[in-house]
Amino acid sequence: MYNKFRPFLVVFFCTLLFVSCQDDLELSPEDSRQTSASVFDNPESYQLFLAKLYAGFSLSGQQGPAGQPDLAGLDEGFSSYMRLYFMMQELTTDEAVIGWNDGTIKDLHSQNWTSGNEFIRTIYSRIMYEVALTNEFLRQTEEAALDARGVDSELKATITEYRAEAKFLRALSYYHALDMFGNPPFVTEEDPIGAFLPEQIQRSDLFSYIESELLSIEGEIAAARSNQYGRADQAAVWMLLSKLYINAEVYTGTPRYSDVITYTSKVIDAGYTITPDYQKLFLADNDVNGAQDEVIFPITFDGLETQSYGGMTFIIHAAIGGTMVPEDFGVSSGWAGLRTTQQFVDNFPNPEDSEDSRALLHSDGQNKVINNISTFTDGYAVAKYKNVDVNGTAGKDPTGDFPDTDFPMFRLADAYLMYAEAVLRGGGGSTSQALTYVNELRERAYDGTSGNISSSALTLDFILKERARELYWEAHRRTDLIRFNQFTENGIWAFKGGVPQGSTTQSYRNIFPIPSSDLGVNTNLTQNTGY
Repeated sequence: MYNKFRPFLVVFFCTLLFVSCQDDLELSPEDSRQTSASVFDNPESYQLFLAKLYAGFSLSGQQGPAGQPDLAGLDEGFSSYMRLYFMMQELTTDEAVIGWNDGTIKDLHSQNWTSGNEFIRTIYSRIMYEVALTNEFLRQTEEAALDARGVDSELKATITEYRAEAKFLRALSYYHALDMFGNPPFVTEEDPIGAFLPEQIQRSDLFSYIESELLSIEGEIAAARSNQYGRADQAAVWMLLSKLYINAEVYTGTPRYSDVITYTSKVIDAGYTITPDYQKLFLADNDVNGAQDEVIFPITFDGLETQSYGGMTFIIHAAIGGTMVPEDFGVSSGWAGLRTTQQFVDNFPNPEDSEDSRALLHSDGQNKVINNISTFTDGYAVAKYKNVDVNGTAGKDPTGDFPDTDFPMFRLADAYLMYAEAVLRGGGGSTSQALTYVNELRERAYDGTSGNISSSALTLDFILKERARELYWEAHRRTDLIRFNQFTENGIWAFKGGVPQGSTTQSYRNIFPIPSSDLGVNTNLTQNTGY
């Protein structure tokens, strides 16, 4: 079904929820008089709580766009999960730079961050907050709790599916922790609520936990393509398993490429199709314009119902400046921040007049070479995301501040490219099938077969560049570069290392530090090597 699931700002919260691993994660209940008993007197509360779990990826509080934050003491725009995750995955790479001087934001692209970096600290806090929310939802939906409330069998069956979705969302957050921090604190619904110091989990053990959680819900969550748009289903589980397995050698030292073949094949066979027009994937109506047939798991946004200064508001507004016209993007203003490097641009042949329709770049008035990272016109701008529909009509918000555009966290094109990469890395599968998948993407990009490659051109180096061309600004790049050993010691791009020409950095920066604020509180934690 394709009616859009919007993670509404819900006037609902459970006062039994406490976070014990952060000194700065202070929860602010909407109504401190509510208890779990009174809240769950309303059967709809289970769905509202689930909506809050989904909202954790797009929103930052109880009242959009700001006013009642989830995390006390943090700016709601900067503390948005999706905004921070985008920054960690893109600003640290060749795909994005930002011209602002907010705190230590430029240290992300320079790769000279410390354990005191406030943006790293805040994504860490946001991840652990999402885990804490999910843990409480699972506590409140255990069978004993449901029996005590007299929940009937029909609602119990529905709640079973909700629990599977909640476990997926927790696995997704723990995957982000695994990928970015390696060895985070670890808490589940089995741990006590209240103040205690969580133990630290090692990266390989967290990998095994996430894998086991996903495998356990594979048969409980909604069948692929049967759930409401915007909610997780089997295909989302298979995609997350594929992401886990393709990076397994980085996370555990043991490759799992045959498992990538298995789970990407499940996704590919689930009935998704490549959207004929690449640009449709990134428009305000990408939930209904055909893009929904390719997008497997989106982070949904709505200009009226999910207003936030993070997420897609940030990604769209911050990418507009110079000679760009905000109205062409369906928004009221540009924030003149995000651009890209010449090294990324060079992935496209003749980028200013490219036949590759994926080269959604703005070069008018922009210098390809970045001489001053603070100057918006240094570096090509990226015109990939827009708050307009296929007819050019702006999104629903009359102010032009908040977009309707959904963020495509997982989509079929990524499954195609992971399958091809796993084949090249010895995971089995079919080389001819891998070539077919890659050329299907290139046929869309070139509006025909002129961009097709031969089997001899299908190499790992090609795959890394093709992932850049196909998936840029979709929060994959940092993880991809690490897997290809191009993130720190080898790859060079403008202002990496803090110098205009770029330089290599030390390999310990392949994972971020545990924030010093948490190390000072939790004596069970040991800092990651190098920090």
